[in-house]
Amino acid sequence: MIFTKEEFKAQVESIQSQNWYKNPVGFGIARVNRGQLNQDKILQATFPVVNWNENFGSAAIFMDALIKSGVSIDTTQSEQIFDISDEFLTNCIESFRPFIPEAKGDAHKNVQVISQLSTLPRDLGLGAEDFKIVFLFEDAAPQSAEAVYLKIYALSLKKAPLRSLNLNGAFGKLENVAWVGNTPIELEFLRANEISLKLSGKYPVIDMVDKFPRFLSHVIPENNTRILDTSKVRFGAQLAAGTTIMPGASYVNFNAGTLGAVMVEGRISSSAVVGAGSDVGGGASILGVLSGTDGNPITIGENCLLGANSVTGIPLGDGCIIDAGVAILAGTKIFINDAEIVKLSEVNPKSELRNNVKGAELAGLNGIHFRVDSTNGQIVARRSTKDVKLNSDLH
Repeated sequence: MIFTKEEFKAQVESIQSQNWYKNPVGFGIARVNRGQLNQDKILQATFPVVNWNENFGSAAIFMDALIKSGVSIDTTQSEQIFDISDEFLTNCIESFRPFIPEAKGDAHKNVQVISQLSTLPRDLGLGAEDFKIVFLFEDAAPQSAEAVYLKIYALSLKKAPLRSLNLNGAFGKLENVAWVGNTPIELEFLRANEISLKLSGKYPVIDMVDKFPRFLSHVIPENNTRILDTSKVRFGAQLAAGTTIMPGASYVNFNAGTLGAVMVEGRISSSAVVGAGSDVGGGASILGVLSGTDGNPITIGENCLLGANSVTGIPLGDGCIIDAGVAILAGTKIFINDAEIVKLSEVNPKSELRNNVKGAELAGLNGIHFRVDSTNGQIVARRSTKDVKLNSDLH
């Protein structure tokens, strides 16, 4: 039994010194939603606290508590998932005892989770099978729905950088379900009970059908981040403070997002990243890894402007502008006159510019203004002379 913080520290050091122990990359306790017909299906995992390369003392206590409750842990596996039992909770409480009185707000959140679980009313009808503790010991392709959720939480909570995690096969680990608010419902359940649900007036109002829930279903945004339509940001997206997501044609996919205050009125597709101070105009599209970029993720630099209904299929450096309706793809033919080559070379000294280039040759360069020559319809590149500045009152 632990009574002091010094005893807690000694216990953690003792656990971590054992040969079987390994610090996890990520871990957390989740409440899971199971299938209404098939209880083996995990439809959703909700993590109130996500630990990512941090809080290893709590990880050690959790693993030790599992072992004391008769569970075998194999830290050589990429991931391990266990039910939460009363014995596990009791073991954790014994170890966390010195921290329980001060566990509130932002202090000792893992202790708060354990304390809350140990006091949940029994009449809620919840059992050990409704709560899981998940450990990821390496960033491998996820093998379970719980692991997928832990990883996309890490992205949306900014605990892991965009495009940094192994999500290979993630979609295949998730079920395609009907979402009613935060509740996922098996499509098979709806089909099997369609007649009775409709005749009794209990057929649900379905918000969407997807494998992922919405960002706001799991993440509390920062105070100066605005999302004007919940359907516009998918869970697994990452929004930096000051980002504004307008309604209409805007959308931010999972593993995509912003690195600073950004105005979003267009589409940021999967794995696309937009730098601080940039403006993605109404209906503008940044192509994703599944939509024409040959699997190469697109990065938009800082203080860029993507005009309304423009299309971007190459990375852009800082201070770039694409005029409304212009599509810049890897194979797009672009003309640069001699005077503009000189100007662009000043801000891109390592570039080797020519009069006639393809879009891919300008990838990642700074200060380019892409526009259409109104006299001949040719797409041209010039040195940008406009400063892109967001309205500070809106961000």
